[in-house]
Amino acid sequence: MYKNLKLYFNKSSTQARSPLKVSVWQAILAFIGGFITIFILVSLSEGLHLSLLIAPFGASCVLAFALPEAAVSQPRNIIGGHFITALCGLVIYHWLGNGIWALSLAVGLGIALMILTKTTHPPAGANPIVVITAASSWSFLITPVLVGSIVVVCVALLYNNLIKHRKYPTFWL
Repeated sequence: MYKNLKLYFNKSSTQARSPLKVSVWQAILAFIGGFITIFILVSLSEGLHLSLLIAPFGASCVLAFALPEAAVSQPRNIIGGHFITALCGLVIYHWLGNGIWALSLAVGLGIALMILTKTTHPPAGANPIVVITAASSWSFLITPVLVGSIVVVCVALLYNNLIKHRKYPTFWL
């Protein structure tokens, strides 16, 4: 028993250092991309009198502008991940309500379905929590989730491809 515990805890021991590189230029580019995206989402929300902004879109901006080449940052993942997890949240909320089991089931189901559909997008994992705690209606799936995630992708497409050394997306399907 002791040996197994020791082996288990030794797995969290490491001498490795973070592989992430510090780049002021990358930070500036990511700042501008995130700023523009959220500015557009809020402006459209106010102008159209629709809600197009949810907190997970801020995290999507981190991926879309700081790590645009990552698989989880691609359009399929941003749009699909947000859509699938919001749908999970809505189905579970309207079926089971807003209790601890519903929240847990919706998040777990959303994660599993993103993996199975190759649409894994970590920020989208928060959508079921947003959906259930806000007692969202089915319209939440269209606005803010679908329309908002499409706006995030459109800005990422336009912005990232203006930068000489970037090509976005790296894949569509």
